[in-house]
Amino acid sequence: MPNLLTKGIDTENMPDKNGFFGEFGGSYVPEALEKVMEEVSSAYDRISNDPSFIKELKELNETYTGRPSPIYHAKRLSEAVGGAEIYLKREDLNHTGAHKINHALGEVLLAKRMGKKKVIAETGAGQHGVALATAAALLGLDCDIYMGAVDVKKEAPNVSRMKILGAKVIPVTEGTATLKDAVDAAFKAYLEDPVNIIYCIGSVVGPHPFPEMVRDFQSVIGIEAREQMLKAEGTLPDAIVACVGGGSNAMGLFSAFLDDKDVAIYGVEPAGKGLETGMHAASMEKGKKGILHGFKCYFIQDEKGEPLPVYSIASGLDYPGVGPQHCYLHDIQRVNYVSITDREAVEAFYALSRMEGIIPALESSHAVSYAVKLAKKLGKGKKILVNLSGRGDKDIDFVMENYPLSDYEPEDVIKDGYDEFLTHISTKVSSPL
Repeated sequence: MPNLLTKGIDTENMPDKNGFFGEFGGSYVPEALEKVMEEVSSAYDRISNDPSFIKELKELNETYTGRPSPIYHAKRLSEAVGGAEIYLKREDLNHTGAHKINHALGEVLLAKRMGKKKVIAETGAGQHGVALATAAALLGLDCDIYMGAVDVKKEAPNVSRMKILGAKVIPVTEGTATLKDAVDAAFKAYLEDPVNIIYCIGSVVGPHPFPEMVRDFQSVIGIEAREQMLKAEGTLPDAIVACVGGGSNAMGLFSAFLDDKDVAIYGVEPAGKGLETGMHAASMEKGKKGILHGFKCYFIQDEKGEPLPVYSIASGLDYPGVGPQHCYLHDIQRVNYVSITDREAVEAFYALSRMEGIIPALESSHAVSYAVKLAKKLGKGKKILVNLSGRGDKDIDFVMENYPLSDYEPEDVIKDGYDEFLTHISTKVSSPL
């Protein structure tokens, strides 16, 4: 519903009072959690219209997170592509290195006002875990982070950061030991003591009010980006692009542009090793409607409606479902949902690093990769805004171990154009695919 956080954005009065975006969303939780969800929803309704809360969050965003994050024109990349101009919304410059701090601060402030003693959460790539651990340390709350054992090993730098910040990192070994299983474990822990703890979900997923709450805290991205593009270029972008796992960074950007019908919107899902292989997490393209983690959405499932294992090179994108508002926007055809493979994401990872001196997160690399394809299609004179949702510090060791480019000399191929650059990368990448 409209509130002070989303002032100036038309949310189409979504979700409704029961947490639905069209037919998606809602709150399908055990009876023991129904009253808890109502408590969280009521508390959020109060604080989102409380000027003192808005003031405190705004001050932290400015003095602690470092907002507003800038818009950057990626000139060398744009020149190499030879099509539309590519701009980046630099969420990677936020404190903790990603967009996750935007909602983590809001959630922990809410928890403190509700009198909670501990915040708990799931994390995939570790960015939400780091952000929540940071906010908990800042505001003096205990913090437990549930993380799939596979991701604990893959994202070791972020695990260390969480521990240094005082959070307890709990490896989850059940199932595929990745993000979906971490969510399961966190929900189970929440059921055990909902009086003293609050589950701070890391994306626009889960039962109401979390999809609305996280969207609203992330809407600062789109609000800033819209104003910045108008100020810098005198016009809105022709297209905006963001990666989509659960979809928090994307909803943060998309929310301010939904009424701008001349702005095309693209959400980029992980095609993994290829949609035809089954080793992907493209929920929108390959999923079906059903109930997952307390809400209705598109998710990848078997014949019995149980979630299937999913895969992505980017730990923050390997979730079997997608946020309910994304599902709604897909069905009304306001947002185009596309996909990018692991290989294409790695190519973009190296391209942005070598051409702009910006090492992107593997999650964000999916969005950069699609923006390159789109730039060629749109052609000269058009503008594309990409939400660079996070930096790639956490991915460096993994990428260099599995996709080394030790003998790559960029200037030899950049001068011949971006196609040659990608061809060179494709021949040099030592891929585990």
